[in-house]
Amino acid sequence: MPSSDSHDLRPAAAALDGSGTVLVGVDIGGTKTAVCLSLNPPDVLWRHEFATRPEAGPAHALESIMRAIHQGLRETGHTPSAIGVSCGGPLDSTAGVIQRPPNLWTWEEVHITSLLAQEFGVPCALENDANAGALAEHRFGAGRGTEHMVFLTLGTGLGAGLILQGKLFRGACNMAGEIGHVRLTETGPVGYGKAGSIEGWASGGGMARLGVNLVEEAIARGEQTTLAPIASDLTARDIATELQKGDAISRRIVAASGARLGEALAMLVDILNPEKIVIGGLALRFGEHLLAPARASLEREALAAPVAACEIVTAELGERIGDVAALCVAGGMVVQD
Repeated sequence: MPSSDSHDLRPAAAALDGSGTVLVGVDIGGTKTAVCLSLNPPDVLWRHEFATRPEAGPAHALESIMRAIHQGLRETGHTPSAIGVSCGGPLDSTAGVIQRPPNLWTWEEVHITSLLAQEFGVPCALENDANAGALAEHRFGAGRGTEHMVFLTLGTGLGAGLILQGKLFRGACNMAGEIGHVRLTETGPVGYGKAGSIEGWASGGGMARLGVNLVEEAIARGEQTTLAPIASDLTARDIATELQKGDAISRRIVAASGARLGEALAMLVDILNPEKIVIGGLALRFGEHLLAPARASLEREALAAPVAACEIVTAELGERIGDVAALCVAGGMVVQD
């Protein structure tokens, strides 16, 4: 693997030499999957997105991924040099196997790298989306120049990618950074299979579940909210939409989720003492509505010195983070601890 001070994107097959080869990135999420092609990351040459539909099982998504890659190669006239897949864990990055992530509950032992390598005849690598996002932000985004950085996915689920002493830190069995599984409270929204977990309180899925409870409580008290008609099928996107319209209950939901997120940030700051915590996903959508209460909790819960040393920022790559993260995996930028 490349060393920590080697940050060039090096495809697993061969260096890009202008011969018409491209890197292929596949970003798999619980809600959507994107396929992109790049001659020169982080620039994207071609992109296609579709609904993941985890309830339909992995075969549906795998067929769509392969069809999209073929379409992209055909439309651009290029050939692939390597394929990188970014996906939420748990997964085995060495074996290239997705192992039933909470938001892809039907994906039981999916050997995605071997399937894609067989289809396209090029090397394929798999990486946890939080690790891949950390690499992308460290190389191309808000984490440039840092030695100690944490990246939080904050999407449908919640995970952390850790850059410590300039290197991606994996842990003893490649499971470092699963902070979403940590329990904050004895009861609360369920996330990562655990009530009251950080993922339950602060992920997109968790925020939606929290929102259902808070909307029901508000209705019982006679409060008005534009979320009432959709309360039984609420999503984080719905909450963001109504928040922008000035709905008070939407603001209350985001603030409550942000406060819990801040408690998680305090754990990271006290334990790891990072220079930056870079947050993607919901932080881009909700901005200071989410981050202001998170910072307040962080300052209240963590030690003053590491709080002062740590900057909390949104992902600089913005909505492109998933694409660039997958391309980083394809480019062989994964560095070991």
